[in-house]
Amino acid sequence: MGIPILILGESGTGKSASMRNFKPDEVALVNVAGKPLPFRGSFNETINSDSYRQIKKFVKESFADTVVIDDAQYLMANEFMRRSTERGYDKFTEIAVNFWDLVQSVRELPPEKIVVFMAHIERDQNGNEKIKTIGKLLDEKITVEGMFTIVLKTSVSDGKYSFETQNNGHDTVKSPIGLFPAVEIDNDLKAVIDAVREYYGNPAPAPMKPEDFPFPVTEEDIKKADAAEEAAKEEVKEETKEEAPKRTRRTRKER
Repeated sequence: MGIPILILGESGTGKSASMRNFKPDEVALVNVAGKPLPFRGSFNETINSDSYRQIKKFVKESFADTVVIDDAQYLMANEFMRRSTERGYDKFTEIAVNFWDLVQSVRELPPEKIVVFMAHIERDQNGNEKIKTIGKLLDEKITVEGMFTIVLKTSVSDGKYSFETQNNGHDTVKSPIGLFPAVEIDNDLKAVIDAVREYYGNPAPAPMKPEDFPFPVTEEDIKKADAAEEAAKEEVKEETKEEAPKRTRRTRKER
């Protein structure tokens, strides 16, 4: 079973920047918003997409054992905007189910796979903080943070960027007992992942050599695979249609 991690924070507080210490082959990036990285460098495996189908396929097939889904709240926001002209509340249910299903799919991954969801925060009138969502289903019936054992929050104070690891009474931050040495730790996602692997006795396999994977999984690769899959389905439909017995219309006399 894979490990999902949730990292919350306001824009510009260091969520994306926390990936800066990963080597290009150590993390696969799902860039939902399609924005440039806030530091120099890039990763071997990157996809710019807000398609749940493409993202699930990318996460499952990525060579890196750490996957980051950056700006995950835009998965819900983008779907809502595309369906803004639809009437009724069914769309809100479907938006919630799609996001819930993505988080749940991490459980089907190998144990060495860690998937980090990065998202923005929203506050209620009492100042309580939670992940930014669309509609009330995820908040009232599910509670997104309840699907994660580890929820961190980015923080900036006097120019110092850090992660908060424990609840302050007004947020949803949490982490297992003894996982982190302090309530506030450095803004370094690589160090967080290393600590999680050590805590659960789940070290990542030895890094693959370039010859082990001649090319990275890209958005274009996934689109081609999806197109081939759809073509195969259409071919099966046509074959089934041809094999189906033809109905003949009975005349009144035959009846």
